[in-house]
Amino acid sequence: MKILGVSEGFHDAGATLIKDGEILSANHSERISRIKHDKWLHYTQIEYADKIAFFEKDWLKRTRQWYAGQQRKKSRINYDISFYHHESHAASGFYTSKFDSCNILVIDSIGEWDTVSIWKAWVKNGKPRMAKIKSFKYPYSIGLFYSAVTQYIGLKPQEDEYITMGMAAYGEPIHYEIMSDHLEYHNNHKGIRYLPSCFRNEDIAASAQSVVEDKILELVNEYCLHENLIISGGVALNCVANTKVAELGKNIWIMPNPGDCGSSLGAAALAYGNKLNWIDPYLGTEIKRDPKIKEIVNHLIDYSYCGVANGRAEFGPRALGNRSLLADPRRDVRDTVNEIKRRQKFRPFAPSILEEFADKYFEGPMNEYMQFVSKAKHDYSSVTHVDGTARVQVVKQKCKSILRPILEEWYEQTGCPMLLNTSLNIKGQPMVDTWQHALDFDCKESCCTSN
Repeated sequence: MKILGVSEGFHDAGATLIKDGEILSANHSERISRIKHDKWLHYTQIEYADKIAFFEKDWLKRTRQWYAGQQRKKSRINYDISFYHHESHAASGFYTSKFDSCNILVIDSIGEWDTVSIWKAWVKNGKPRMAKIKSFKYPYSIGLFYSAVTQYIGLKPQEDEYITMGMAAYGEPIHYEIMSDHLEYHNNHKGIRYLPSCFRNEDIAASAQSVVEDKILELVNEYCLHENLIISGGVALNCVANTKVAELGKNIWIMPNPGDCGSSLGAAALAYGNKLNWIDPYLGTEIKRDPKIKEIVNHLIDYSYCGVANGRAEFGPRALGNRSLLADPRRDVRDTVNEIKRRQKFRPFAPSILEEFADKYFEGPMNEYMQFVSKAKHDYSSVTHVDGTARVQVVKQKCKSILRPILEEWYEQTGCPMLLNTSLNIKGQPMVDTWQHALDFDCKESCCTSN
């Protein structure tokens, strides 16, 4: 049986197609439509399926929108079955995990009414089961609070929260109490107002980040007592907060696309009724080229950076090697790459490193999906944040991405086991999806997009 999981109607629409537990495809609408954070599915994503599963309860969502004074939006898709928003978030984690039992922590801006939910999950008679044990309701929302802070400091809410996280490293949490009060006692859906003009944006960001970290740790320590923990929802993309949780000694799984787009996978899994065969996140549009690894590496050596587009696109917001702008971390290339991507100069970059060298160059939690931060034990400043940390991608030997053979050849020629890795896109635009997109990026940015 083919099942199409659908997420659309608010932001970051996505679709996941499964058959008998196998994930056939999963992709972002924005990469096809070229509309950043597109809230509607592209017509090409609506494939034939025996059943269509929707990621939230439409009627309940619209009731909350009415209460909040928002414009009520209704899905354009005729679906056969629907699940609760946070239920889809939770399932996207549990149904792709290796855990037989665990807690699940879901934190986002808002679904229908839930903004935080905690679940217990287990396998009984070969079937996954989930039960919600605690929830926090709108208007209280950790995700809305962080978005409100993002908007206050002049960035785009529901889009630039990762910039707020990066900016936090440049400030001090000296406004912690004020930010904590905003989270606990204000409807952050209406934004943050009336902060003294003398407050630096960097300190506001640092204070908000510290509040969010502490609140997440509080939730984990009080409600998530199982040694296995799944984190889902948009806030699961806060890799600094994830690191604080990892330091508690938990076994953590975060599906690489834990936000609303990834909930399409959760809805499909719930409709299927059993765990999915999760292999890797390379589930999107495929570019079939004949990669010439030596040419790519030689270009990197000669010019310091190179665009790469090959294989299936990553299902998730972070570049994991198949749609990447790579650069030489030994050189001072940060400003050059930020200029290509039209990003702020303070923005940090992530290193991708061969698995066998990761512990030599970094200390702390690391995985394949850039979900944690680690302390750098090297002096490559281009891939190190101002606080001495880096969001590391460990490239394992079994990795299917073109990134693995590139790194192997790069190490063979340079003795350096890592490369700077950032997404192949311009700020505010979707990631490159097709070969034509890659060629367009190449022309505009004078960057060698390699096959």
